Amino acid sequence: MHYVYPVVSRRAGGVSIGVNLNPNNACNWRCIYCQVPNLTLGTAPPIDLTLLEKELKDFLHGLQHGEFMQRISPEARRINDIALSGNGEPTSAAEFVQVIELVGRLKPDGLKLVLITNGSLLQRSNVQQGLRRMAQLNGEVWFKLDRASEAGMAIINNTKITMDQVRQNLATAIACCPNTWLQTCWFALDGIAPCKQDEDEYLDLLRGVMRDGIKPQGVLLYGLARPSLQPEATRLSPLSHLQLEQFARRIRALGIVVKTAD
Repeated sequence: MHYVYPVVSRRAGGVSIGVNLNPNNACNWRCIYCQVPNLTLGTAPPIDLTLLEKELKDFLHGLQHGEFMQRISPEARRINDIALSGNGEPTSAAEFVQVIELVGRLKPDGLKLVLITNGSLLQRSNVQQGLRRMAQLNGEVWFKLDRASEAGMAIINNTKITMDQVRQNLATAIACCPNTWLQTCWFALDGIAPCKQDEDEYLDLLRGVMRDGIKPQGVLLYGLARPSLQPEATRLSPLSHLQLEQFARRIRALGIVVKTAD
């Protein structure tokens, strides 16, 4: 299908119904671990809302009444969420609010709605409107924070965003949709794990936003699961479970919930 796809998600712990608003493989960032082929700089194309509605209706019916669930492991045989994600930054879609309304209309009661975002477009009024509507629909935001310095984000995410902008965007996300989590990909580059300074910068940012009354629900800390399709792919390698847990313990010491996935 054009927009809708299934994912057996290790982070979600079940089947996640993906909604890809960037089928043109365009994003305003270029994270070096990204698994999107032929990634280009840009925004989401116009969304065919009629086609999206048909695909989502058909897919929900197929999951509930078809054979898909029988083809996956028993522990993953549940529909965990509908996730706006895909091959670029979903909030770049001009129809973002209409997509939220459409999903809210079709999703079964109690099914979680997740937005996976780099958080860079939170200053837009339509994005804020969409997040406020998500909050009414049992919505959850996963806000990307892979490093907590401008130099680190330039290397990992290929963005020139400032840390002041990151803090403001995070504050906006939480104000619009309080169920906001930080999602952080932690891995080795050129065989070197993130250093103590990387960890300290991340922890300092968390301390600072919490002092200002801005508290995320927690941190989703995960490693590399599939190969990158970016030019830096050969330079990346996963960390051990112990390395992830050591960083997770430092975050938990701040009183923040951390969920890890190798």
